[in-house]
Amino acid sequence: MIRERLWGVSETPSNTLQYRFDGPEEAPVLILGPSLGTTWHMWDRQIPELIKQWRVFRFDLPGHGGAPAYPAGSVTDLTTRLLATLEGLGVQRFGYAGCALGGAVGIELALRHPERLASLALIAASPRFGTADEFRQRGVIVRTNGLDPIARTAPERWFTGGFAAAQPAITEWAVQMVRTTDPGCYIAACEALASFDVRTELGRVGVPTLVLVGSDDQVTGPAEARTLVAGIPDARLAVVPGASHLVPVEQPAAVTDLLVRHFSTAWQPAFETSTGQTALPAAAVKPVLSAAPAQPLQTGPVAEIAPVMPPQPQGRPDPYDAGLKVRREVLGDAHVDRALAQADEFSGDFQEFITRYAWGEVWDRPGLDRRTRSCVTLTALVAGGHLDELAFHTRAALRNGLTPGEIKEVLLQAAVYCGVPAANSAFKVAQQVIREETTPQE
Repeated sequence: MIRERLWGVSETPSNTLQYRFDGPEEAPVLILGPSLGTTWHMWDRQIPELIKQWRVFRFDLPGHGGAPAYPAGSVTDLTTRLLATLEGLGVQRFGYAGCALGGAVGIELALRHPERLASLALIAASPRFGTADEFRQRGVIVRTNGLDPIARTAPERWFTGGFAAAQPAITEWAVQMVRTTDPGCYIAACEALASFDVRTELGRVGVPTLVLVGSDDQVTGPAEARTLVAGIPDARLAVVPGASHLVPVEQPAAVTDLLVRHFSTAWQPAFETSTGQTALPAAAVKPVLSAAPAQPLQTGPVAEIAPVMPPQPQGRPDPYDAGLKVRREVLGDAHVDRALAQADEFSGDFQEFITRYAWGEVWDRPGLDRRTRSCVTLTALVAGGHLDELAFHTRAALRNGLTPGEIKEVLLQAAVYCGVPAANSAFKVAQQVIREETTPQE
């Protein structure tokens, strides 16, 4: 007997996700994870075929599709909420297919919770989605202009031109789907993608994995897919012709067929309950499903014993690495890369000094949040007349969550206590930066 179950929005607590079930209650569970800006309806065309074998579980990202607007600022947070939802439903083991941000959740599951995962499909996914700067810049655009600019350009990112022209109803559906998303949750999801980077960890994904990508995807295309296949030990590649980023919508039949074939044949057995382990057979060499060249087999050892390291001295950790991380998050990779690249024998020590002490010691302290620190920094730079630094700290303030209106209020406050001439110069600099940073790219 096939049943459908849908949680009411008002019943969804902040640590779980809005979801629905389709398919026989006794069937194994297959989870479908959505892309940023979409809802579970992006999988509608796959459901009739999938529920013949699986009980399909779909979920909405926070603030998407009418889901409660509890922002989740990391892939780890989204994964934790998904597992909390499944725990409440008694679902322990499942297959998982995710698109883009939904694919990042799938990789997180495979790395941190492998005992829960029977098989994995990654669609339009990547071990790192573009650059952190790109997604934080998108957050600035949304915070300033709302979601309309992002919504209007969604079809060109998601679909091929021919499909968008031939399917105006689906194109408009895509625009409205983004437009009705909660802006704060969208910005948080951008932050989740900005901070997601598992390039060095792919070798630990131990579950059978299908990597599926549209041939014309300009967002996370075949190059990113091949990076996943090269890094994941038991992975195979499928390239779908004539499809862009939202390939389950653009080529539903092809995606459905690939998912059925993968999850029907590559379902890893569960851990043995008495020992917590399972003996897995050696993975068979699977043919690549596209014309892309197969990845060479690894012939070396699967692991090696690391040399014994001498005991490390105990004490306060060096704040340099933490400082570099904070500096990049606040100022952006491009700015920090330029500053470090320009450092030479004369200025290198100064770059190390500000990374370690300004960013690792002060900006990383828990006593003030980054929005407040940006307010203080802008005021101090106005007082000192440091207009060059004011420019890139205005960019940083936008990235840290200040709106242009709030930056204006900071500068007005500074005019009272630092002087009108200083504030006049600061307004000119900040106005130019805000115009550059908040104007949507057409």
